[in-house]
Amino acid sequence: MELILLGIYALCAWLVFFKFKWLPWNIVSQVITISLPIFGLTALILVLNVVAPSSADVRVVNYVVPINPQVRGLVTEVPITPNRPIKKGDLLFRIDPTPYEIAVQNAEARLAQLKVQLVTARATSSNLEQQLDSAIGQREATVARLELSRQRAAQFKELAATGAGNRFDYEQALTDVSNLEGQLQSARAAEQQAREKLGAKSPAGEQDEIANVRAQILQAEAALANARWELSQTSYYAPANGTVVALTLRPGAIAVPLPMVPAMNFIEDEQWILAIYNQNEVRKIAPGQEAEIAFRQYPGRVVKARVDSVMWATAQGQLPIGDVRTAGGVAPVPPQSLAVRLLLDGKDEGLFLAAGAQGGGAVYTDSGEAIHILRKIILRISAKLDWLILKLH
Repeated sequence: MELILLGIYALCAWLVFFKFKWLPWNIVSQVITISLPIFGLTALILVLNVVAPSSADVRVVNYVVPINPQVRGLVTEVPITPNRPIKKGDLLFRIDPTPYEIAVQNAEARLAQLKVQLVTARATSSNLEQQLDSAIGQREATVARLELSRQRAAQFKELAATGAGNRFDYEQALTDVSNLEGQLQSARAAEQQAREKLGAKSPAGEQDEIANVRAQILQAEAALANARWELSQTSYYAPANGTVVALTLRPGAIAVPLPMVPAMNFIEDEQWILAIYNQNEVRKIAPGQEAEIAFRQYPGRVVKARVDSVMWATAQGQLPIGDVRTAGGVAPVPPQSLAVRLLLDGKDEGLFLAAGAQGGGAVYTDSGEAIHILRKIILRISAKLDWLILKLH
């Protein structure tokens, strides 16, 4: 664009000084004629870089998700094809589920066994309560019979003393009292034994044995849930729409849950278009402003876009604590630079862009709209130059 302006200016100077000779070609006119375009173009470019800043580094980045299995095992199936579209929820690979199915069966058996123990413990507790009730009833009946026997023994004693009764009946009554006292002691011992068996109570009011079995059931249920979860992790599905470019995982390999050794890298379809600017170039850039991009992937084509946001935080603005490494965002940004996120607009909204595509672009701010046309011309000339493939082989 600068060359075009200089060409037009040179033509006008030739017409004025040489063709029509309207002005003399002397030292003064020569200095003015040469200085004017230099200062004019310099001022124009400086203003243009503020009101329509351009970037030679516009890049397309995609989220890359390392796929790490949660369980270890032998890979039995990899049904996907590299560099082909994958829908969210499609199977990426499957690990041999046999060991985890066995673990689930063992956990289910253990849980069933503990439930049987709980039923048995409850039945035992109910039986002990019945035994205690029976012992209490036996003791109370024995006490009543003992009181009656004592009264009869007293009556037989009075009758025998007056000669109206038989002494043998009195002795038999004493024997009955002695027997009932022994039965009462046995009944009290049985009641005490039943109470001791039921005496150990948990804070919740349950017997220790039942509470212990219930705790074991909770542990078994947690183990069963974990076993089922591990079994579900033997099949790994796509977390989003995307592709797997470099696929090295094959059936027969061992997949391990190590973050630094992912089974594959999944590239999501969601993209970020970032225009990298020096920090002093973004002061007039705001969301919603018009932007244009010339990607080398599409020579000669100017892609319409709009400003989504300015990324006001970079890795240089994060203070590491100790040995902790801070993340730099979705893509590394050069020092002393800020990234402007652009969104495709209009008819170019669904345009396919390869991850890693690069080009140049410009943002047209709300100031200096009269000279935006110059930036648009410069951008279109640059896009046409992308047709040139400057290689010697």
